[in-house]
Amino acid sequence: MLTPIPLLIIPLAIYNIVVFLMPGTDWSAHLSSLQMMSGAQWTISWSEGFIALSLFFLFFEIVKATRITSRSIIDHMLSMLLFTATLAEFLLVPQAGNSTFALLLCVMLLDVVAGFSVSIRTAQRDVAIDPRE
Repeated sequence: MLTPIPLLIIPLAIYNIVVFLMPGTDWSAHLSSLQMMSGAQWTISWSEGFIALSLFFLFFEIVKATRITSRSIIDHMLSMLLFTATLAEFLLVPQAGNSTFALLLCVMLLDVVAGFSVSIRTAQRDVAIDPRE
């Protein structure tokens, strides 16, 4: 069962743990590289891997938005609250003032907008209007 707690709190917690408990972490450091069939070398940084993980959690948040329950309203409010807190951290905390955190903030904004949009669209399908004769 999916909980009404926004899953994007996990990437935010991971980011804050890394930044505050391991100061000086280089997000642009080399994480992995793959040899492509074309012969090109694809290099992945920690930042890119982190954003990919955040997008993975975003997928599950959008799936959660398709449910129509009373708990989904709580989930949307908590997602909005999480986005607001993340925006405040981006603007006020020096360790959050970088592109990695800005992209995480964009993922959270997309979660809020998509959550409300999907919920409204799904709710419209549940309304049945009988035509008058």
